[in-house]
Amino acid sequence: MPTASPAPLAGGPASAGRTRPDACPGAVDVHRAADGGLARVRVPGGTLSAAQVDVLRAAAIELGDGVLELTSRANLQIRGLAPGAEHELGARLRAVGLLPSPTHERVRNIVAAPLEDNQALVDAIDAELCATPELASLPGRFLVTVGGAVSGLSGDIGLVGDALFLAGHDSGLRVTDPVAAVVTAARVFAGIRGDAWRLSEVDGGVPKITAALGVPGDARVAPAVTPVAPGAHGEVVVAGVPLGRWDARLLAGVPVRLTPWRSVVVPAGSDTSGLFTSADSPWHGVSACTGSPGCAKSLADVRADAARWARSRSTSGRAHWSGCARRCGRPAGDVVEFVATGGGYEEIR
Repeated sequence: MPTASPAPLAGGPASAGRTRPDACPGAVDVHRAADGGLARVRVPGGTLSAAQVDVLRAAAIELGDGVLELTSRANLQIRGLAPGAEHELGARLRAVGLLPSPTHERVRNIVAAPLEDNQALVDAIDAELCATPELASLPGRFLVTVGGAVSGLSGDIGLVGDALFLAGHDSGLRVTDPVAAVVTAARVFAGIRGDAWRLSEVDGGVPKITAALGVPGDARVAPAVTPVAPGAHGEVVVAGVPLGRWDARLLAGVPVRLTPWRSVVVPAGSDTSGLFTSADSPWHGVSACTGSPGCAKSLADVRADAARWARSRSTSGRAHWSGCARRCGRPAGDVVEFVATGGGYEEIR
């Protein structure tokens, strides 16, 4: 059983003095995990057609471990790839438009408010990022946010209406061409970042970007994180995915929009068997890192422990389970954390 702890554990990479580039995996530049190759497929805005969903489902079943993992940036991961399988995966993704630029694929991180009509704007930003050669060198942790509901997810660059966010906060700038503003800000960041992975780590980074774009006014828009609740939302249904692990046999032939809260938006009437569509579900708000045996650094099989814990409770609530002090995958906002120590779990509130 978890034990209470008054102090948080240290974790996460240092923000300065790095001697290595970030190691975020891509769809073809895979990470070699303990359970095989790990590919991360960027899905700007989270929107997937039914045809794209079926290609991803088949790839997970035929090339990976049969599961599509949802990430906190509304991307997907396929695990358990055999050596060399990433080449076949890349060919399949290219055929359905999920790998438009092999040089830029790791930097196509655009999270959008999933219930807003913003995919056209996301697509335009994505296209311009990929069309700008110097932006291929951006770190894989670079993040663009679109919409108020995701403006508090610590994006490097964000848009809320005409408000330009920088380093997770309203910069005071108001833009008439949002695509050009995002690309300009990204180019300035690329030129000044040095070894930094995020804009917030660059001394004077925000003023340097605002100087390139205009004179900022008053910052009036507060950053927010507004998760969409499982359940019906007009013509769509939001379905939660237990622990973010989407069984690739589910949702055949269904278009989806991924959310950064490890859920999917599907048309009303879709078969959501194996998912949950109630905010009262004990699975709602529960997340976990990979844990053992998939991660060699993990001290526990956190997914199995988190699943047992979720099944034993009767109400929902936010909780994240981590296999070590790095606390990978911790969601934004207030959340109870259970961190494996090798002899149990430390509870952090």
